[in-house]
Amino acid sequence: MTPVRDDGCYASPVGTAAGECLAASLGEWLAALAFVDLATDQVTAGLIEATAAWAADRGWRVYRRAPSVLPLPPPMDRQRSVLDVACARPDGPPIAIEVDHTDRRRTVEKLLAEAATGRVPLWVRWGTGPFAAPPAPIQLVTFEVTRRKGVPGRYARVLSVDRPPPPHSTVPTGTATLLALPLDPPRAR
Repeated sequence: MTPVRDDGCYASPVGTAAGECLAASLGEWLAALAFVDLATDQVTAGLIEATAAWAADRGWRVYRRAPSVLPLPPPMDRQRSVLDVACARPDGPPIAIEVDHTDRRRTVEKLLAEAATGRVPLWVRWGTGPFAAPPAPIQLVTFEVTRRKGVPGRYARVLSVDRPPPPHSTVPTGTATLLALPLDPPRAR
């Protein structure tokens, strides 16, 4: 049996409170991610995998590319759209999760349709920000990255860590000669 993390989001009823709790929990999980020099598709794939790991760590069933309740637009309207990650929980409503780099109207429509069926909709938005708030009950999980200058489509996320300064050398370095400033210009020979 896999140990299950209790982040307080298990018995939450359907609604905004459940979504807020889950969004905060997922945001904390994703905050530990760091990478350098990844392309857009690589960042998205990494966030999908990290999101699936978050759900699996809680003992939930995880489905990648799960069918959505929303059909695709014509002419492919006989097929269903897919969710990046869907989670089935034994003691709460299912969770529908989308991961996007851009602000997509289609994602909002899909998550609103999922919410209408009782699922908790979470939207992981990543990029350089700012991120516009989606309509309720969709909960936004932001993941801020930096864009590599001079190389389009490459991103990084480096965690800032407070580190103490390195210890100073205790080995004597010798003597120094004091010079008066400003220095005289060199003499011509």
